[in-house]
Amino acid sequence: MKKNTKLFMIVFLGIMTAIAPIATDMYVPALPLLGPYFDVNTSMIQLTLTMTMLGMALGQVIGGPISDKMGRKVPLLIGLIFFSAASLACVVSKTIYSFLFFRFLQGLSGAFGLVISRAIARDYCKGETLVQFYGLLMMVNGLAPVLSPIVGAQILRFMDWKGVFIALSMVGILMIIATIQYRETLPIHQRVSDFSVAIKNFKVLVKDSYFLGHCLIQSFIYGGFFTYIGGTSFLFQELYQVSSQAFSFIFGSIGIGLLLSGMIPAKLARTVKGVNMLAYALGVHLMGALLFLVGVLLHASMWWSVLSLSIAVIPLSVMGATSTSMALTKRNNNIGGASALLGFSAMALGGILMPFAGIAGSKNALPMAILMCLAFLLGNLVFYKYVKPCHISE
Repeated sequence: MKKNTKLFMIVFLGIMTAIAPIATDMYVPALPLLGPYFDVNTSMIQLTLTMTMLGMALGQVIGGPISDKMGRKVPLLIGLIFFSAASLACVVSKTIYSFLFFRFLQGLSGAFGLVISRAIARDYCKGETLVQFYGLLMMVNGLAPVLSPIVGAQILRFMDWKGVFIALSMVGILMIIATIQYRETLPIHQRVSDFSVAIKNFKVLVKDSYFLGHCLIQSFIYGGFFTYIGGTSFLFQELYQVSSQAFSFIFGSIGIGLLLSGMIPAKLARTVKGVNMLAYALGVHLMGALLFLVGVLLHASMWWSVLSLSIAVIPLSVMGATSTSMALTKRNNNIGGASALLGFSAMALGGILMPFAGIAGSKNALPMAILMCLAFLLGNLVFYKYVKPCHISE
């Protein structure tokens, strides 16, 4: 079998980490269509995102240890097969409850790609090289929020929301083909002997305050980010009355910022310490959320919301790359388990917060703004309490 080239790994892992997020972003323009179809309210529709997020959280906890035991390739294939099947099952759902179940299964199976791809990256490199590699992955991954909503909106021009899920199933099938070409990166002698070892390793991880600090940071920051994902479609399409096509371009333009910010860790890894990059990113997250809150309270224009939300979410690529690399660099084994806990942390809170973004109705953005501010504030507090002190002597 051919060697895994750097280009193949960047593209393969970049897309693989985006599989589960694509299932969210491509679907966002269709959210307002689901209410009339299933005859349910806004919070119930946002619950379809929540179920996906909770599935992603649980799937990473399951997929990480399995990949430490079985290797990376086989669990990836299993996850992608179920992802494709769950996507097609969403198409034939007759009730909101069956749709919620299959969305959960879609998130759970898609999460295998998310968690295992991070573990593969750690198998492949470490140290400053890992920071650079994660930065490159975030750049490829950043294409998801740029292209997915645009593709989703274009699909809606010719088909109803079911067309989005047919497309997602096709993405899964294409990644199955790519995974067959991937060469295993976890040698047999480095795999855990049984799952009881993986459970013990989980206990070690949660007792590590530094690692736990990174888990909490990602939990709060991604919690705020997914609140944005869950609320932004209603904000622009319901409150500001823009079309699904216009919304997809607004959403995609913010995604371009995410894509470009992914270059920062790769470019600055050798000159700027990861802890400093993380501090700057967290500060900008909070500043953007506060500006958005001020705009909501003062009934500012749509463009104020676009600008402030851009500031609030664009640093995500920097935060994700630096925090993940810092958390995993100090781990010499149990990489899958560590990646699983980071992934669970990133998804769980976001899934819980999403329905609350629409608690005041589809035309009230105040809950969304407050939740984003609180989440980003807590992320900053955790950083200065648990992570920053460990780097003072550096």
